[in-house]
Amino acid sequence: MSALFNFQSLLLVILLFICTCSYTHGVFPAIMDKHKDGFTSVFWRAARIGERLSPYISVCCVVMAVGINQ
Repeated sequence: MSALFNFQSLLLVILLFICTCSYTHGVFPAIMDKHKDGFTSVFWRAARIGERLSPYISVCCVVMAVGINQ
């Protein structure tokens, strides 16, 4: 089943996308900061969400990790 049709998989993909963008922004901040406009702004916004809501994102990742194993 595709991740678009399974709600739990969709949430997992979104969480992994946010975590990946946050990590990439931490390692290469100049690359993401110059792409704040257009389609590439999605990556910058996901990185910003990951940075500002990192405790909540971490809790969601742990909950998803426990939920997948059941």
